Amino acid sequence: GRVASAQPKEGTDFMPLTVDYREKTYSVGKIPGGFFKREAKAKNSEILVSRLIDRTIRPLFSDFWRNDTQITATVISHDCVNEAAIISIIGASIALKLSNIPFEKTVGAVRIGRIDGKLIVNPTLEEQEKSELDLVVGGTADALTMVEAGASELSEQEMLNALNLAKEEI
Repeated sequence: GRVASAQPKEGTDFMPLTVDYREKTYSVGKIPGGFFKREAKAKNSEILVSRLIDRTIRPLFSDFWRNDTQITATVISHDCVNEAAIISIIGASIALKLSNIPFEKTVGAVRIGRIDGKLIVNPTLEEQEKSELDLVVGGTADALTMVEAGASELSEQEMLNALNLAKEEI
């Protein structure tokens, strides 16, 4: 199916892309009660994942694509052990590839952590709390399109090792 407008948006000199990532509370077995019976605006963590998806896929669209395009990633089931952000980036790429939108390459994404000096690919939520590194990388087999990192005093070589591992995994 189509997930973009049929015609380009007139008067725009940018790619009008909207990414909406949402984690439903029922995905972990919780049903909102009391005053908040429905889930309202996006949480900060959901906005950050939406940005990760956007920044990973946006560079891969044609420079001439000006059609309104919307991606919605909704977590409807969650194991509370692994995170959903990385698979949401990959899922958005697959959905675009299967659509009739001119999106030629698929992307991979990975989170790299570091505990006790050892690099970990896609650490669990519990491992992320202990990690000295939080590196999220997205890209194709040819190039990285997005890198976001936070770390506790890593050397340049340690960061390069983490980036190389991420590229291998992608």
